[in-house]
Amino acid sequence: MEIRAPQTDTEFEAYFELRWRILRKPWGEARGTEVDELEDTATHVAAFDEASRLVGVGRLQHVEGALGQVRYMAVEPECRSRGVGQAMLFELERLAKRQGMTAIVLDAREHAVRFYLKNGYVVTGDSYLLFGEIPHSKMEKQLNGSA
Repeated sequence: MEIRAPQTDTEFEAYFELRWRILRKPWGEARGTEVDELEDTATHVAAFDEASRLVGVGRLQHVEGALGQVRYMAVEPECRSRGVGQAMLFELERLAKRQGMTAIVLDAREHAVRFYLKNGYVVTGDSYLLFGEIPHSKMEKQLNGSA
């Protein structure tokens, strides 16, 4: 598995398609809702399998000061529980440290809270209901060590 930023137009098309298909399509959201105004300033990572197929995506954005936010984490269903999400999260954290961030916040969907807890995040409160039905929890992790 290779974890890196998408580099070509084709890779970015696959990146946004996976993000939409996993995070938006199941709730009837239109194409385009997987993209926001921060794409050009955010740090993107993607996971590619041994056949160079994109199987996971994630994004880091600067919030304020030394605070970053992880958003849009998604892994192909057949690739879950194989370390893809964890590898992407570690890379996002490494990149956050390199960018001078000392903490990361995120809003985790209910089914992902255990994943983030296992990776050192703590629940700091309830967040919001996405599409009026998907509960989220606010989570945070203090980043320690070098990049």
